[in-house]
Amino acid sequence: MSVSTSLFEAAANGLDERDRAIVLATQAGLPLVPDPWGAVGGPLGMAADEVRVRMQRMVETGVIRRIAAVPNHYRLGYVANGMSVWDVDDAHVERLGREIAAVPGVSHCYRRPRHLPEWPYNLFVMLHGHERQEVERQAEALRERLGDACRDHRILYSSRILKKTGLRLGRRPVPPR
Repeated sequence: MSVSTSLFEAAANGLDERDRAIVLATQAGLPLVPDPWGAVGGPLGMAADEVRVRMQRMVETGVIRRIAAVPNHYRLGYVANGMSVWDVDDAHVERLGREIAAVPGVSHCYRRPRHLPEWPYNLFVMLHGHERQEVERQAEALRERLGDACRDHRILYSSRILKKTGLRLGRRPVPPR
């Protein structure tokens, strides 16, 4: 028995052909309609419940990171956007990173490797505000929360808007059921 390359690749990625069809159909986002699962499933010959269950399984297995609304913060008036970078003691960065990630207003919080001596920062936290002073107040509150574990920080403000997209899969035909 031979296995086609497309089926082999899909299996290696944890996706069967129906999962792959769902990912392809939702790469640009879920439709903003009362029944998004049905709107995705209809053209694929799948019931809404099958789409919902398959997407939930892909979230649980890590194939899909999350399903969430992604507002355009610029249109909402949040035009002062700063990536705050922090030099946090490695012995405390995991615990403090989890605490900071739970702070309202923090949209992204993650650890990255240092690149010494030029780049001592290991904790990255995205902050949004209507003006820079608002972002700076948020950063000061984070600085107080990090305490003595924080040696230094900077705020790197956005200078232009980049189009954000997730992984894009190549299109392949969906075999009939």
